[in-house]
Amino acid sequence: MRSHKINIIPSHQIDLTKWDDCILKSDNGFIYATSSYLNAMTDDWYGLIMNDYKTIMPLPCRKKLGINYLYTAPFMQQLGLIGDEDINPNAVIIALQTFAKYGDYFFNFKNSFIESYDSVKNYNNFILDLSVDYKNILNNYSTNLQRNLKKAQSENIEYFISEDIQQTLKLHQRLQSKNILHVTSHDYDRFENLCFLEKEKEQCFVRQVKNKSGEILSAAILLKDNRRIYNIINATTHEGKNSNANHFLMDKIIQEFAGKNLLFDFEGSNIAGVQNFYEMFGTLNQPYFHWHYNKLPFPLKLFKR
Repeated sequence: MRSHKINIIPSHQIDLTKWDDCILKSDNGFIYATSSYLNAMTDDWYGLIMNDYKTIMPLPCRKKLGINYLYTAPFMQQLGLIGDEDINPNAVIIALQTFAKYGDYFFNFKNSFIESYDSVKNYNNFILDLSVDYKNILNNYSTNLQRNLKKAQSENIEYFISEDIQQTLKLHQRLQSKNILHVTSHDYDRFENLCFLEKEKEQCFVRQVKNKSGEILSAAILLKDNRRIYNIINATTHEGKNSNANHFLMDKIIQEFAGKNLLFDFEGSNIAGVQNFYEMFGTLNQPYFHWHYNKLPFPLKLFKR
């Protein structure tokens, strides 16, 4: 284990080329950590940097009463330390808690060192290897999923490649906003702008399932980098649930990209019903870690749990 100088600097001082290059080369460099994603979705962010960008860590940050605190930005699943793993975890934790006295933060799947600290919870994240052919993937589907797909195929529903980011986001907001109260209309606007930016780089695409009347039953906005396809936005109507449209949608996306050297990242979940749905596809659980800490001075400590 090596000891490197730890620098925490504001985003406007960061060498974004080196930052994004570290993410591109690291197997735990997620799309959420790229400078474009952070710029679009956070109020402000800093970067923890070691060894000339060999190790980096994005830090979404807000300030209250002159005190920095780390927060979880919408549509941003896991961040954490990215790159060279030969670091001193305790030194990193001390640096973080010196910089921000309060933190609500998600470390990525490779940062298992954080499990030894207090107030850490594991979150499920199900992934599917798309590098094999579709037939091999299909063979690992559960019996229930295969039965549901047969039912869906008898419902006269169809898979569409769509360009309509706004329509799909509005559907998601209408159907899911009550379940994600912390996500505001402004957050959706920010994400919409991000999607158009990523679409220009061919890293955002929309897939939909419609009935014979042309009504959307299930839809997804997916982001893509050099390693993963991310199931960021996924929404299914009541009619769509009755016709297993989301089963059909996920299967068609998998079929479309099967044989490519990518992982399909379902993005969750610890909710039992969603977890069971993702597991039906023969997925692997790759947990990540939520860390909460409170080093605020008294009496502020009492008001921020």
